[in-house]
Amino acid sequence: MSLRLSTVILPYRRWSEGGRAAWTRAEELGFHTAYTYDHLSWRTFRDGPWFGAIPTLTAAATVTDRLRLGTLVTSPNFRHPVTLAKELISLDDISGGRVTLGIGAGGTGFDATALGQEPWTARERADRFAEFVPLLDRLLTEASVTHEGAFYSAHEARDIPGCVQRPRLPFAVAATGPRGLKLAARHGQAWVTTGDPKLYENGTPEQSIEALRGQLGRLGEACAAIGRDASEPEKVLLTGFTPDRARPLESLDAFVDFAGRHQELGFTELVIHWPIPDSDFAAEQKVFEQIAMEAPAQLG
Repeated sequence: MSLRLSTVILPYRRWSEGGRAAWTRAEELGFHTAYTYDHLSWRTFRDGPWFGAIPTLTAAATVTDRLRLGTLVTSPNFRHPVTLAKELISLDDISGGRVTLGIGAGGTGFDATALGQEPWTARERADRFAEFVPLLDRLLTEASVTHEGAFYSAHEARDIPGCVQRPRLPFAVAATGPRGLKLAARHGQAWVTTGDPKLYENGTPEQSIEALRGQLGRLGEACAAIGRDASEPEKVLLTGFTPDRARPLESLDAFVDFAGRHQELGFTELVIHWPIPDSDFAAEQKVFEQIAMEAPAQLG
């Protein structure tokens, strides 16, 4: 199976000061999808400019024609399924059916407390995610939804005319734990991982490969448990968080080697960060663009 190459463009630049140019260039370079993070702020970017994901993707939809667009990832930390569904249907319409929703359980970062709440425990995040995803699925596929849950309610929520993509826009579910993998197997058109975070500081690329092999195996088990062919969901690796860090972007050969090893594992899409100077995502723009244009052909 051919390997898709996508990028993620962090929303830290004003649209008129490089924001728009990155999205149009991503289409010119032939990326399959350009994603953005769906956070209120993020890590070292917290005290600088940071723009909203849905407006950014809407703007990107109006200046591109072929490029798929998406979030990596949206979470319940500050989203409600009813309002999110309305925004996604609108974005899918404006883009002409080019949207993928990357969705995860969220974490303990700045988003977790921005609305004034205490950060949820891992169990609470999993509990909310287990209700969030099926409800969002219904909201995007049914004309009227009423739901009374432990965390989320909807009363005759109308989502007409629905998505351009039928029965709804695809979900790319980020998960590594058993409950999340079950959601990915049942609701995901794709599954997303960043690898094993415990290996980032002191692990080796070889250990990372084995950890990813284990995650893929557990996804397969979750699919088998509901009678789904494990080959159906796309397997997406958001790069930059494995022990390899930014080394794959140092040269075309380095990236092809990295990508080939992960393609052999079963990944069908790799996502690389658009270069950001003086950050963890620093890379030579010229090399990055060479990778975008030449690596897919070498990987088949």
